Amino acid sequence: MNIIIAGDGEVGFHLAKLLTGKQHNITIVDPHEELMKVIENHADLIAITGASTSIEVLENADVKKADLLISVLHDEQINIMTSILGKKLGAKRTIARIQNAEYLIPDNLKLFQSLGVDDMVCPEIIAAKELVKLLQQPAATEIFDFSGGKLSLFLIHLDEKSLVLDQTLNDIVRQHPELDFRAVAIHRNNKTIVPKGDDIFQLGDFIYVVTKPIGIEELFRLGGKEKQKINDVMIIGGGRIGRETCRMIENDYNVKLIEIDKERCIQLSDILHNTLIINADARDTQILEDEGIINMDAFIAVTDDSETNMFSCLLAKRLGVKRVIPLVENIDYIDISQSIGVETIINKKLITASHIVQFTMEAEVTAIKCLSGIDAEVLEFVVKPRAKITKGTIRKVQTPPGSLIGGIIRGEETYIATGDFQIEAGDKVVVFALPDTVAKVSALFN
Repeated sequence: MNIIIAGDGEVGFHLAKLLTGKQHNITIVDPHEELMKVIENHADLIAITGASTSIEVLENADVKKADLLISVLHDEQINIMTSILGKKLGAKRTIARIQNAEYLIPDNLKLFQSLGVDDMVCPEIIAAKELVKLLQQPAATEIFDFSGGKLSLFLIHLDEKSLVLDQTLNDIVRQHPELDFRAVAIHRNNKTIVPKGDDIFQLGDFIYVVTKPIGIEELFRLGGKEKQKINDVMIIGGGRIGRETCRMIENDYNVKLIEIDKERCIQLSDILHNTLIINADARDTQILEDEGIINMDAFIAVTDDSETNMFSCLLAKRLGVKRVIPLVENIDYIDISQSIGVETIINKKLITASHIVQFTMEAEVTAIKCLSGIDAEVLEFVVKPRAKITKGTIRKVQTPPGSLIGGIIRGEETYIATGDFQIEAGDKVVVFALPDTVAKVSALFN
Protein backbone atom coordinates (compact mmCIF):
# COMPACT_ATOMS: atom_id res chain seq x y z
CA MET A 1 0.00 0.00 0.00
CA ASN A 2 0.98 3.63 -0.48
CA ILE A 3 0.61 5.19 2.97
CA ILE A 4 1.03 8.80 4.09
CA ILE A 5 1.50 9.44 7.81
CA ALA A 6 1.04 12.99 9.08
CA GLY A 7 2.58 13.43 12.53
CA ASP A 8 4.32 15.85 14.85
CA GLY A 9 6.58 13.63 16.89
CA GLU A 10 6.95 10.12 18.24
CA VAL A 11 3.49 8.71 17.43
CA GLY A 12 3.91 9.26 13.70
CA PHE A 13 7.52 8.03 13.84
CA HIS A 14 6.55 4.87 15.76
CA LEU A 15 3.74 4.12 13.32
CA ALA A 16 6.10 4.64 10.38
CA LYS A 17 8.69 2.25 11.85
CA LEU A 18 5.96 -0.32 12.50
CA LEU A 19 4.69 -0.21 8.92
CA THR A 20 7.98 0.02 7.01
CA GLY A 21 8.66 -3.64 7.68
CA LYS A 22 5.38 -4.72 6.12
CA GLN A 23 6.14 -4.07 2.45
CA HIS A 24 4.36 -0.70 2.30
CA ASN A 25 5.54 2.51 0.64
CA ILE A 26 5.60 5.01 3.51
CA THR A 27 5.73 8.79 3.30
CA ILE A 28 5.80 10.73 6.56
CA VAL A 29 4.90 14.42 6.76
CA ASP A 30 6.02 16.33 9.86
CA PRO A 31 6.72 20.01 10.60
CA HIS A 32 9.93 19.27 12.56
CA GLU A 33 12.90 19.51 10.21
CA GLU A 34 15.46 17.95 12.59
CA LEU A 35 13.22 14.94 13.26
CA MET A 36 12.74 14.47 9.52
CA LYS A 37 16.51 14.27 9.02
CA VAL A 38 16.75 11.59 11.71
CA ILE A 39 13.87 9.62 10.20
CA GLU A 40 15.33 9.72 6.70
CA ASN A 41 18.66 8.41 8.00
CA HIS A 42 17.16 5.53 10.00
CA ALA A 43 14.14 4.30 8.08
CA ASP A 44 13.25 3.11 4.59
CA LEU A 45 10.70 5.82 3.86
CA ILE A 46 10.21 9.27 2.33
CA ALA A 47 10.24 12.17 4.79
CA ILE A 48 8.68 15.53 3.89
CA THR A 49 9.01 18.56 6.16
CA GLY A 50 5.92 20.74 6.28
CA ALA A 51 2.35 21.19 7.48
CA SER A 52 -0.05 18.41 6.59
CA THR A 53 -2.82 20.98 6.04
CA SER A 54 -0.83 22.48 3.16
CA ILE A 55 -2.22 21.42 -0.21
CA GLU A 56 1.24 21.83 -1.73
CA VAL A 57 2.80 19.54 0.90
CA LEU A 58 0.12 16.88 0.39
CA GLU A 59 0.57 17.04 -3.37
CA ASN A 60 4.35 16.68 -2.91
CA ALA A 61 3.57 13.56 -0.87
CA ASP A 62 1.65 12.25 -3.90
CA VAL A 63 -1.61 12.12 -1.96
CA LYS A 64 -3.59 11.31 -5.10
CA LYS A 65 -1.94 7.86 -5.14
CA ALA A 66 -2.32 7.23 -1.40
CA ASP A 67 -4.25 4.12 -0.41
CA LEU A 68 -4.29 5.37 3.18
CA LEU A 69 -3.71 8.76 4.82
CA ILE A 70 -3.18 8.63 8.59
CA SER A 71 -3.07 11.87 10.58
CA VAL A 72 -1.87 11.46 14.18
CA LEU A 73 -0.76 14.92 15.27
CA HIS A 74 -1.56 16.05 18.81
CA ASP A 75 -4.04 18.63 17.48
CA GLU A 76 -7.26 16.90 16.45
CA GLN A 77 -8.41 19.86 14.36
CA ILE A 78 -5.30 19.55 12.19
CA ASN A 79 -5.91 15.80 11.88
CA ILE A 80 -9.50 16.32 10.79
CA MET A 81 -8.55 19.03 8.28
CA THR A 82 -5.68 16.90 6.95
CA SER A 83 -8.06 13.98 6.40
CA ILE A 84 -10.67 16.12 4.67
CA LEU A 85 -8.10 17.74 2.35
CA GLY A 86 -6.40 14.41 1.68
CA LYS A 87 -9.69 12.76 0.72
CA LYS A 88 -10.60 15.61 -1.63
CA LEU A 89 -7.13 15.38 -3.21
CA GLY A 90 -7.49 11.68 -3.97
CA ALA A 91 -6.56 9.57 -0.90
CA LYS A 92 -8.64 6.37 -0.89
CA ARG A 93 -9.03 6.14 2.90
CA THR A 94 -8.31 8.54 5.76
CA ILE A 95 -7.90 8.09 9.52
CA ALA A 96 -7.72 10.91 12.07
CA ARG A 97 -6.53 10.78 15.66
CA ILE A 98 -8.93 12.71 17.91
CA GLN A 99 -9.38 13.57 21.59
CA ASN A 100 -13.06 14.52 21.66
CA ALA A 101 -15.15 11.42 22.41
CA GLU A 102 -18.24 13.26 21.16
CA TYR A 103 -17.01 12.77 17.59
CA LEU A 104 -17.33 8.98 17.99
CA ILE A 105 -21.10 9.10 18.47
CA PRO A 106 -22.49 7.23 15.41
CA ASP A 107 -24.41 10.20 13.96
CA ASN A 108 -21.41 12.50 14.38
CA LEU A 109 -19.09 9.91 12.87
CA LYS A 110 -21.36 9.71 9.82
CA LEU A 111 -21.12 13.49 9.48
CA PHE A 112 -17.32 13.38 9.47
CA GLN A 113 -17.34 10.47 7.01
CA SER A 114 -19.45 12.58 4.65
CA LEU A 115 -16.74 15.25 4.83
CA GLY A 116 -13.95 12.78 4.07
CA VAL A 117 -12.80 11.41 7.46
CA ASP A 118 -13.33 7.65 7.06
CA ASP A 119 -12.29 6.57 10.53
CA MET A 120 -11.32 8.12 13.87
CA VAL A 121 -9.16 6.79 16.68
CA CYS A 122 -9.20 8.20 20.20
CA PRO A 123 -6.26 6.70 22.12
CA GLU A 124 -7.48 8.16 25.41
CA ILE A 125 -10.84 6.38 25.21
CA ILE A 126 -9.19 3.09 24.23
CA ALA A 127 -6.67 3.50 27.09
CA ALA A 128 -9.49 4.07 29.59
CA LYS A 129 -11.25 0.92 28.39
CA GLU A 130 -8.02 -1.07 28.77
CA LEU A 131 -7.64 0.23 32.32
CA VAL A 132 -11.16 -0.93 33.16
CA LYS A 133 -10.38 -4.44 31.86
CA LEU A 134 -7.18 -4.55 33.89
CA LEU A 135 -9.11 -3.67 37.04
CA GLN A 136 -11.65 -6.38 36.27
CA GLN A 137 -8.89 -8.98 35.82
CA PRO A 138 -6.18 -7.79 38.23
CA ALA A 139 -4.12 -11.01 37.98
CA ALA A 140 -3.26 -10.30 34.32
CA THR A 141 -0.46 -8.00 33.17
CA GLU A 142 -2.03 -7.29 29.77
CA ILE A 143 -5.47 -8.08 28.31
CA PHE A 144 -7.05 -7.86 24.88
CA ASP A 145 -10.42 -9.25 23.77
CA PHE A 146 -11.30 -10.69 20.36
CA SER A 147 -14.87 -10.81 19.02
CA GLY A 148 -16.34 -9.27 22.14
CA GLY A 149 -14.48 -11.56 24.52
CA LYS A 150 -15.18 -14.91 22.85
CA LEU A 151 -11.40 -15.30 22.93
CA SER A 152 -8.97 -13.18 24.94
CA LEU A 153 -5.24 -12.60 25.08
CA PHE A 154 -3.71 -12.53 28.56
CA LEU A 155 -0.16 -11.78 29.64
CA ILE A 156 0.84 -13.69 32.78
CA HIS A 157 4.08 -13.23 34.72
CA LEU A 158 5.41 -16.47 36.21
CA ASP A 159 6.63 -16.05 39.79
CA GLU A 160 7.50 -18.50 42.57
CA LYS A 161 3.83 -19.44 43.05
CA SER A 162 3.34 -20.64 39.47
CA LEU A 163 2.40 -24.32 39.12
CA VAL A 164 3.96 -24.69 35.66
CA LEU A 165 7.56 -23.80 36.47
CA ASP A 166 10.13 -26.19 35.00
CA GLN A 167 7.44 -27.96 32.97
CA THR A 168 7.17 -28.22 29.20
CA LEU A 169 4.05 -27.51 27.18
CA ASN A 170 3.81 -31.23 26.50
CA ASP A 171 3.91 -31.95 30.25
CA ILE A 172 1.07 -29.52 30.89
CA VAL A 173 -1.08 -30.91 28.07
CA ARG A 174 -0.61 -34.46 29.38
CA GLN A 175 -1.68 -33.39 32.86
CA HIS A 176 -4.56 -31.20 31.62
CA PRO A 177 -5.76 -32.60 28.26
CA GLU A 178 -8.88 -30.40 28.17
CA LEU A 179 -7.20 -27.02 28.52
CA ASP A 180 -9.26 -24.07 27.29
CA PHE A 181 -6.22 -21.89 26.61
CA ARG A 182 -2.92 -21.98 24.74
CA ALA A 183 0.42 -20.24 25.23
CA VAL A 184 1.39 -18.42 22.03
CA ALA A 185 4.58 -16.65 23.14
CA ILE A 186 7.19 -16.56 25.91
CA HIS A 187 9.07 -13.33 26.64
CA ARG A 188 12.32 -14.11 28.47
CA ASN A 189 15.39 -11.92 29.01
CA ASN A 190 14.25 -9.44 26.33
CA LYS A 191 13.80 -12.26 23.80
CA THR A 192 10.55 -13.59 22.35
CA ILE A 193 10.08 -17.34 21.93
CA VAL A 194 7.28 -18.91 19.90
CA PRO A 195 6.81 -22.02 22.09
CA LYS A 196 7.11 -25.61 20.95
CA GLY A 197 6.07 -28.70 22.88
CA ASP A 198 9.45 -29.18 24.56
CA ASP A 199 9.96 -25.56 25.66
CA ILE A 200 10.21 -25.24 29.45
CA PHE A 201 8.52 -22.48 31.46
CA GLN A 202 10.97 -20.65 33.72
CA LEU A 203 10.76 -18.33 36.69
CA GLY A 204 10.31 -14.73 35.53
CA ASP A 205 8.86 -15.61 32.12
CA PHE A 206 6.11 -13.45 30.69
CA ILE A 207 3.63 -15.76 28.93
CA TYR A 208 1.12 -14.62 26.31
CA VAL A 209 -1.91 -16.91 26.35
CA VAL A 210 -5.02 -17.10 24.15
CA THR A 211 -7.95 -18.32 26.25
CA LYS A 212 -11.66 -19.00 26.19
CA PRO A 213 -13.70 -17.25 28.91
CA ILE A 214 -14.16 -20.57 30.72
CA GLY A 215 -10.39 -21.09 30.77
CA ILE A 216 -9.49 -17.90 32.63
CA GLU A 217 -9.88 -19.27 36.16
CA GLU A 218 -7.75 -22.36 35.43
CA LEU A 219 -5.18 -20.19 33.64
CA PHE A 220 -4.76 -18.04 36.74
CA ARG A 221 -4.61 -21.12 39.00
CA LEU A 222 -1.79 -22.71 37.00
CA GLY A 223 -0.07 -19.35 36.82
CA GLY A 224 -0.16 -19.16 40.62
CA LYS A 225 -2.28 -16.02 40.61
CA GLU A 226 -4.52 -15.42 43.59
CA LYS A 227 -7.94 -13.86 43.14
CA GLN A 228 -7.79 -10.17 43.90
CA LYS A 229 -10.80 -8.08 44.78
CA ILE A 230 -10.56 -4.45 43.75
CA ASN A 231 -12.67 -2.01 45.77
CA ASP A 232 -10.61 1.13 46.37
CA VAL A 233 -8.87 2.85 43.45
CA MET A 234 -6.65 5.94 43.44
CA ILE A 235 -6.00 7.73 40.15
CA ILE A 236 -3.55 10.59 39.67
CA GLY A 237 -4.02 12.83 36.66
CA GLY A 238 -7.37 14.29 35.67
CA GLY A 239 -6.68 14.56 31.94
CA ARG A 240 -8.72 12.74 29.32
CA ILE A 241 -7.60 9.26 30.33
CA GLY A 242 -8.08 9.87 34.04
CA ARG A 243 -11.45 11.51 33.48
CA GLU A 244 -12.78 8.77 31.20
CA THR A 245 -11.51 6.02 33.49
CA CYS A 246 -13.24 7.59 36.50
CA ARG A 247 -16.44 8.02 34.51
CA MET A 248 -16.40 4.33 33.55
CA ILE A 249 -15.65 2.93 37.01
CA GLU A 250 -16.99 5.38 39.58
CA ASN A 251 -20.24 3.47 40.09
CA ASP A 252 -18.42 0.15 40.66
CA TYR A 253 -15.43 1.17 42.79
CA ASN A 254 -14.52 3.69 45.50
CA VAL A 255 -12.50 6.16 43.44
CA LYS A 256 -10.18 8.98 44.50
CA LEU A 257 -8.83 11.26 41.75
CA ILE A 258 -5.88 13.56 42.48
CA GLU A 259 -5.37 16.48 40.07
CA ILE A 260 -2.95 19.38 40.50
CA ASP A 261 -4.88 21.93 38.39
CA LYS A 262 -7.63 23.64 40.42
CA GLU A 263 -9.64 24.77 37.38
CA ARG A 264 -9.61 21.26 35.96
CA CYS A 265 -10.83 19.91 39.31
CA ILE A 266 -13.82 22.24 39.13
CA GLN A 267 -14.59 21.05 35.60
CA LEU A 268 -14.24 17.41 36.66
CA SER A 269 -16.69 17.95 39.53
CA ASP A 270 -19.40 18.71 36.95
CA ILE A 271 -18.69 15.48 35.06
CA LEU A 272 -17.91 12.97 37.81
CA HIS A 273 -20.59 12.40 40.42
CA ASN A 274 -19.29 9.47 42.49
CA THR A 275 -15.57 10.25 42.44
CA LEU A 276 -13.76 12.03 45.28
CA ILE A 277 -11.74 14.75 43.52
CA ILE A 278 -8.70 16.08 45.39
CA ASN A 279 -6.83 19.21 44.27
CA ALA A 280 -3.23 18.36 45.17
CA ASP A 281 0.22 17.61 43.78
CA ALA A 282 0.57 13.82 43.58
CA ARG A 283 4.35 14.19 43.41
CA ASP A 284 4.21 14.97 47.14
CA THR A 285 4.48 11.56 48.80
CA GLN A 286 3.05 12.91 52.04
CA ILE A 287 -0.17 13.86 50.24
CA LEU A 288 -0.48 10.35 48.80
CA GLU A 289 0.00 8.88 52.25
CA ASP A 290 -2.46 11.33 53.81
CA GLU A 291 -5.06 10.35 51.20
CA GLY A 292 -4.72 6.69 52.11
CA ILE A 293 -2.59 5.23 49.33
CA ILE A 294 -1.61 2.41 51.71
CA ASN A 295 -5.27 1.28 51.81
CA MET A 296 -5.75 1.21 48.03
CA ASP A 297 -6.33 -1.97 46.04
CA ALA A 298 -5.25 -0.30 42.79
CA PHE A 299 -3.22 2.78 41.87
CA ILE A 300 -3.33 4.30 38.37
CA ALA A 301 -1.00 7.13 37.29
CA VAL A 302 -1.98 8.88 34.04
CA THR A 303 -0.44 12.36 34.26
CA ASP A 304 1.33 13.88 31.27
CA ASP A 305 4.71 13.01 32.80
CA SER A 306 5.88 9.40 32.39
CA GLU A 307 8.53 9.74 35.10
CA THR A 308 5.95 10.98 37.62
CA ASN A 309 3.69 8.09 36.69
CA MET A 310 6.45 5.51 37.04
CA PHE A 311 7.87 6.75 40.33
CA SER A 312 4.47 7.20 41.96
CA CYS A 313 3.58 3.63 40.97
CA LEU A 314 6.86 2.38 42.45
CA LEU A 315 5.97 4.20 45.68
CA ALA A 316 2.49 2.67 45.66
CA LYS A 317 3.95 -0.79 45.12
CA ARG A 318 6.44 -0.31 47.95
CA LEU A 319 3.55 0.67 50.24
CA GLY A 320 1.74 -2.57 49.42
CA VAL A 321 -0.69 -1.65 46.63
CA LYS A 322 -1.09 -4.85 44.61
CA ARG A 323 -2.26 -3.36 41.31
CA VAL A 324 -0.30 -0.40 39.90
CA ILE A 325 -0.62 0.87 36.32
CA PRO A 326 1.32 3.87 34.93
CA LEU A 327 0.83 5.65 31.62
CA VAL A 328 4.26 5.41 29.97
CA GLU A 329 4.77 7.30 26.73
CA ASN A 330 8.39 6.28 26.12
CA ILE A 331 8.31 2.76 24.65
CA ASP A 332 11.91 2.23 25.79
CA TYR A 333 10.69 2.39 29.39
CA ILE A 334 8.47 -0.69 29.02
CA ASP A 335 11.24 -3.27 29.49
CA ILE A 336 12.66 -1.21 32.34
CA SER A 337 9.29 -1.02 34.08
CA GLN A 338 8.89 -4.80 33.96
CA SER A 339 12.39 -5.36 35.32
CA ILE A 340 11.71 -3.16 38.36
CA GLY A 341 8.38 -4.73 39.19
CA VAL A 342 5.89 -2.45 37.41
CA GLU A 343 4.64 -5.11 35.03
CA THR A 344 1.51 -3.46 33.62
CA ILE A 345 1.70 -0.22 31.64
CA ILE A 346 -0.49 1.80 29.27
CA ASN A 347 1.10 3.31 26.15
CA LYS A 348 -0.86 5.52 23.74
CA LYS A 349 1.52 4.93 20.82
CA LEU A 350 0.87 1.19 20.93
CA ILE A 351 -2.86 1.79 21.40
CA THR A 352 -2.97 4.06 18.34
CA ALA A 353 -0.90 1.63 16.27
CA SER A 354 -3.10 -1.33 17.23
CA HIS A 355 -6.18 0.44 15.93
CA ILE A 356 -4.63 1.73 12.72
CA VAL A 357 -2.48 -1.18 11.53
CA GLN A 358 -5.51 -3.35 10.77
CA PHE A 359 -6.44 -0.98 7.94
CA THR A 360 -3.08 -1.66 6.25
CA MET A 361 -3.53 -5.44 5.96
CA GLU A 362 -4.28 -7.18 2.67
CA ALA A 363 -6.29 -9.87 4.45
CA GLU A 364 -9.39 -8.93 6.44
CA VAL A 365 -8.33 -8.22 10.02
CA THR A 366 -11.04 -7.42 12.55
CA ALA A 367 -8.73 -6.77 15.51
CA ILE A 368 -5.03 -6.38 16.17
CA LYS A 369 -3.00 -5.89 19.34
CA CYS A 370 0.51 -4.45 19.19
CA LEU A 371 2.04 -6.01 22.28
CA SER A 372 3.74 -4.07 25.08
CA GLY A 373 7.35 -4.85 25.77
CA ILE A 374 7.91 -7.08 22.73
CA ASP A 375 8.02 -6.41 19.00
CA ALA A 376 5.09 -8.62 17.98
CA GLU A 377 1.38 -8.56 17.20
CA VAL A 378 -1.67 -10.71 17.78
CA LEU A 379 -4.22 -10.49 14.96
CA GLU A 380 -7.76 -11.72 14.35
CA PHE A 381 -8.09 -12.75 10.70
CA VAL A 382 -11.32 -13.51 8.84
CA VAL A 383 -10.77 -16.54 6.61
CA LYS A 384 -11.70 -15.95 2.98
CA PRO A 385 -13.18 -18.65 0.69
CA ARG A 386 -10.46 -20.82 -0.89
CA ALA A 387 -7.79 -19.35 1.43
CA LYS A 388 -4.69 -21.51 1.74
CA ILE A 389 -5.31 -22.05 5.46
CA THR A 390 -8.47 -24.04 4.57
CA LYS A 391 -6.59 -26.58 2.41
CA GLY A 392 -5.78 -28.90 5.29
CA THR A 393 -5.44 -29.19 9.04
CA ILE A 394 -3.36 -26.62 10.94
CA ARG A 395 -0.53 -29.16 11.19
CA LYS A 396 -0.61 -29.82 7.46
CA VAL A 397 -0.79 -26.21 6.27
CA GLN A 398 1.63 -24.84 8.90
CA THR A 399 2.13 -21.18 9.70
CA PRO A 400 5.45 -19.46 8.97
CA PRO A 401 8.22 -19.69 11.62
CA GLY A 402 7.69 -16.91 14.14
CA SER A 403 3.91 -17.28 14.19
CA LEU A 404 1.37 -19.46 15.98
CA ILE A 405 -2.40 -19.92 15.79
CA GLY A 406 -3.97 -19.56 19.22
CA GLY A 407 -7.70 -20.00 18.71
CA ILE A 408 -10.62 -20.04 16.31
CA ILE A 409 -14.07 -18.41 16.48
CA ARG A 410 -16.78 -20.08 14.41
CA GLY A 411 -20.12 -18.36 14.86
CA GLU A 412 -20.88 -18.56 18.58
CA GLU A 413 -18.41 -21.39 19.19
CA THR A 414 -14.75 -20.99 20.14
CA TYR A 415 -11.89 -23.48 19.82
CA ILE A 416 -8.33 -23.58 21.07
CA ALA A 417 -6.05 -24.44 18.14
CA THR A 418 -4.63 -27.94 17.83
CA GLY A 419 -2.72 -29.53 14.98
CA ASP A 420 -5.72 -31.62 13.89
CA PHE A 421 -8.16 -28.69 13.67
CA GLN A 422 -9.54 -27.84 10.21
CA ILE A 423 -10.10 -24.11 9.63
CA GLU A 424 -13.02 -23.15 7.39
CA ALA A 425 -13.99 -20.08 5.35
CA GLY A 426 -15.73 -17.51 7.53
CA ASP A 427 -13.84 -18.50 10.68
CA LYS A 428 -12.06 -15.84 12.71
CA VAL A 429 -8.57 -16.97 13.65
CA VAL A 430 -6.38 -15.43 16.36
CA VAL A 431 -2.68 -15.55 15.43
CA PHE A 432 0.49 -14.44 17.21
CA ALA A 433 3.13 -13.15 14.76
CA LEU A 434 6.57 -11.59 14.89
CA PRO A 435 6.93 -8.54 12.59
CA ASP A 436 8.77 -10.23 9.71
CA THR A 437 6.13 -12.98 9.46
CA VAL A 438 2.95 -10.87 9.36
CA ALA A 439 2.82 -10.55 5.57
CA LYS A 440 3.33 -14.31 5.10
CA VAL A 441 0.69 -15.11 7.73
CA SER A 442 -1.73 -12.69 6.09
CA ALA A 443 -1.36 -14.52 2.77
CA LEU A 444 -2.68 -17.72 4.36
CA PHE A 445 -6.05 -16.12 5.12
CA ASN A 446 -6.59 -13.92 2.08
